[in-house]
Amino acid sequence: MSTTAEQEQAWNAAQLSEPVTAPRFAIWTYAQPAIVLGCSQRERLTELATQAPQVPALVRASGGGAVLTGPWMVSGSVVLPLDHPWVAGRINDSYQGLGQMFVRLLAGLGVVARALPPAEVAEADARLGPPVRWACYGSLASWEVVDTVGGRKLVGLAQRRQRTGVLLVTGTLVTPPDWALLCAALGQPKDEAAMRARTVSCADLKPDFISAEAYASRLSEALRKEVQR
Repeated sequence: MSTTAEQEQAWNAAQLSEPVTAPRFAIWTYAQPAIVLGCSQRERLTELATQAPQVPALVRASGGGAVLTGPWMVSGSVVLPLDHPWVAGRINDSYQGLGQMFVRLLAGLGVVARALPPAEVAEADARLGPPVRWACYGSLASWEVVDTVGGRKLVGLAQRRQRTGVLLVTGTLVTPPDWALLCAALGQPKDEAAMRARTVSCADLKPDFISAEAYASRLSEALRKEVQR
């Protein structure tokens, strides 16, 4: 069943209010588009209300660039105790287990991808051209999942750390996003071509890829096996 970006952000915001004692997760699909700004972009809410009044917009508690949720995306929120093997090391290393899990999940669904090691991020980003800094999917980060041919972002990763635990957030592009909508709403139509060049969807790589709802179910199964083991 589809949810909303507001429901997702409300769930995320509540997760670290108390010490996390066991892993838990939630999966999100969306019937309609929404724009989720990083906390440092809060002042752009007024701009969005003028330029894209038809698209709900909100601000998340964590930083980073703008995210366009919608029917093309399946997101996941993973909450872990501080001593969980995935997040017990350095900050960048916290993405490794999750990124590699996505590589295995996608391979089982016929999509060949890889998780980007930290040492390769700068070179991989440069190959795709100038980054789009205001958009979450406009640049690459450690252990994010990219296609093996073009090096384009397929699964984005983010995190929020507190003394109570760690929230890891993921977003898989199941079908091509409406980058024109996001770029117009943020007053950056010139960046649409760059966003298309820097990203790829599962359906681009495998035209008969499963639906967002079916993918959400597979993702839930994978997280249940790997995060809670």
